[in-house]
Amino acid sequence: MSKQNRTAIEPTRDQNYAEWYQQVIKAADMAENSDVRGCMVIKPWGYAIWENIQRALDIKFRETGHRNAYFPIFIPKSYFEKESEHVEGFAKECAVVTHSRLEDDASGGLKVAGELTEPLIVRPTSETIIGASFARWVNSYRDLPLLINQWANIVRWEMRTRLFLRTSEFLWQEGHTAHESFEEAMEESRKMLDVYADFAKDYLAIPVIKGEKTESERFPGAVNTFCIEAMMQDKKALQSGTSHFLGQNFAKASGIKFQNREGEIEYAWTSSWGVSTRLIGALIMAHSDDNGLVLPPKIAPSHLAVIPIYRNEEEKAHVLDYCKKVTDLFERTEWEGIRIYTEMDERDLTGSERNWYWIKKGIPLRIEIGPRDIASGSVMVARRDKDPREKQSVQLENLKDYCLSTLSEIQDIYYQRALAFREKNTVKIDSKDEFYAFYTAKNKNKPEIHGGFAHSHWCGDPACEEQIKADLKVTIRCIPFDKEIEEGHCIVCGKPSHERVIFAKSY
Repeated sequence: MSKQNRTAIEPTRDQNYAEWYQQVIKAADMAENSDVRGCMVIKPWGYAIWENIQRALDIKFRETGHRNAYFPIFIPKSYFEKESEHVEGFAKECAVVTHSRLEDDASGGLKVAGELTEPLIVRPTSETIIGASFARWVNSYRDLPLLINQWANIVRWEMRTRLFLRTSEFLWQEGHTAHESFEEAMEESRKMLDVYADFAKDYLAIPVIKGEKTESERFPGAVNTFCIEAMMQDKKALQSGTSHFLGQNFAKASGIKFQNREGEIEYAWTSSWGVSTRLIGALIMAHSDDNGLVLPPKIAPSHLAVIPIYRNEEEKAHVLDYCKKVTDLFERTEWEGIRIYTEMDERDLTGSERNWYWIKKGIPLRIEIGPRDIASGSVMVARRDKDPREKQSVQLENLKDYCLSTLSEIQDIYYQRALAFREKNTVKIDSKDEFYAFYTAKNKNKPEIHGGFAHSHWCGDPACEEQIKADLKVTIRCIPFDKEIEEGHCIVCGKPSHERVIFAKSY
């Protein structure tokens, strides 16, 4: 690779997308693998992104009437056994606690002791344990709706893990609600999916498709599972949030009953919904480039990096004093309801090294200040969405307005760029041969090269769905809400079909 074309991240997306993803995380110092297999350490820059996700969503949850609570990480095994589909769906991923303590053994080591009378499941999801509390809290229709959210960690014993996308332990939020009627619970399930979709667009700058999962892809025990699906830069889909209409299944399993308005006892209707640290993986794969992480300003931990440039101690004092004026400009500044944070980089490194450090971390704006800038009463501003060599001279008195308007522009550019990429790689396909060709690797040495989203007809038969999955590792991502009723023929068997669904390879 020539020096001119050299990138900060190697390999590039085109060379090895999976390894590129890992290297972006490493270069941005976001997370690392833990000494515990399949678990991760989320470092400050990565965790700050999660905190921003939490902060924005928490406001949305509160605005829709939900309140936060916390429930145990340990769930009795008998609770899972009450809902047969649920236990079957999570059985292979459960971590189980069977003993309560360690004791010295004869060799001077430690042995496991204190066998529990009932094994405890380490929380893979909380429907059953929260349902037990709801059964105590709900007695009358006057106690409904019950709208609860929990921020927590989850354990699912994954065999193949990847930072943020799939780990044995991860962070998430899970909403759990109970309602008087089918209609209210269904409205809640759809409303919270809309909350996720709006958040993905407005904060993460990721366009998503809202739809319903097929029966084989539903959450275990749910009546309906709704989802938002996003396209990553390798054209694979990433399920970025789910909302489940649980009907009365979990209410019956947990005994959530209430006296209705007619004085009769009936079971509540419930929902659950959640997103996780997987959203950080979505951010990386939807926006980042071969120079490192790219962050939409609304979710970035910091927005401006101030980089002083000087050659000696005399210049240093003068430049740092001017840099302080710049950071003071943004003190307690808010942009679209978000607090603006600046980073002053005074490390003993070259200006180029510090510049590239912040490029790789994805900070939206970099401000370079040297003696010549001070003499002209200006600064040099570089945008993360532009070529790293491109800089704009901005007068100090105009800097604040320029930066705030530019942050808005960058936020919109990232969304439009992701939307254009998805549209470019979304096709309608009616021929089985064309469909199979679309998802067949064009280069056996690069299996990541494949088609994107295919809108194709499906007859509704799970056997056809399974055949596509077995042949191509392609699944039905969702039955989109905005689908058109259209007569056609199933892409697999040729039987009549009334709608198109979205097929894709996925994470």
